[in-house]
Amino acid sequence: MKRILLAALAALFVLSAYCEEKRSIQMAGIAFYNWENLFDTIPNNPEGRDSEFTPDGPRQWDGRKYREKVHNLAYAISQFTTRTTPYGPAIVGVSEIENRSVMEDVVNQPELKAWNLQVVHHDSPDARGVDVGLLYNPRYFRLENVTNHRLTAVPFRTRDQMCVVGSLLGQRIAVIVNHWPSRLGGQEKSSPNREAAAALCKEIADSLWNVDPEIGVIIMGDLNDDPQDKSCAKVLGAKRDRDGVPAHGFYNPFWRMLDKGIGTLAYKSSWNLFDQIILSGNLANGPEDRWHFYEAKVLNFDFLKDTEGTRMGYPKRTYSAGSYLGGYSDHFPTEVLLRRYVTRK
Repeated sequence: MKRILLAALAALFVLSAYCEEKRSIQMAGIAFYNWENLFDTIPNNPEGRDSEFTPDGPRQWDGRKYREKVHNLAYAISQFTTRTTPYGPAIVGVSEIENRSVMEDVVNQPELKAWNLQVVHHDSPDARGVDVGLLYNPRYFRLENVTNHRLTAVPFRTRDQMCVVGSLLGQRIAVIVNHWPSRLGGQEKSSPNREAAAALCKEIADSLWNVDPEIGVIIMGDLNDDPQDKSCAKVLGAKRDRDGVPAHGFYNPFWRMLDKGIGTLAYKSSWNLFDQIILSGNLANGPEDRWHFYEAKVLNFDFLKDTEGTRMGYPKRTYSAGSYLGGYSDHFPTEVLLRRYVTRK
């Protein structure tokens, strides 16, 4: 009897080991990057909203500067790789772009050409003439549909919110790309504008869940607020800790980063973390065989930083105090990694 029991246990161990060998891990990166006024050099806006970024404008924005900026951004994105994501993120949301063509110029640079990144863009009514957009790698993400949502609860023209729905290696997700209203006039006075933007995000998410309760929702963008501010923490309800976040609630993995003094932009020796990627509860705490949160990062690579002067360690921007620096952006990019376990048949 003892022999039979030992043999059964040995067989169970072998079966368990065999099943474990057939189990693999998949990783997917989801990133966001503010491109800091990526305008082309052509004065083609009928309202003159792009006049600042033309050869005859105050910034003397010419072909050489434009090509350098496009190359810099492409190189930066080419570094968004890990051992488990050798072709970079599946999705990269972007902001402060003038039009579709500037996005195409970036993805067609030699550093990114092999990734075959696809472009999603929509013209917004923003008074400065900048939009949001999204890049995706078709080997990981299959696009289903795109909707654009206007923020009508503010007394000025601002960026639309872009909702991109698709399949991330077979599992449906929705990404809402944002660039919320600025802090012009002061943080407190302008806060209601961003609270309205957060309410619109929540409304979009709720409408997605009404159709598909299982869909994972990702809210990303330059929110012009920090994780603990009212728009994010109260209106959107994005929590600092993921434990207990309901499936249709939100978890903000960048809150704890800012607590540690890590930010994406700096002002007067103080860091802010406006560039956030917020996950629905069913992505924050999903089961092992579905996409779930693994890690969040501020991609503050050394080459993206100023190396001298009062801004040493800050993002190396394109212009500072009217002087051309030839940098990348005044924001660091951010990324979250999602993970799931897959059993091979």
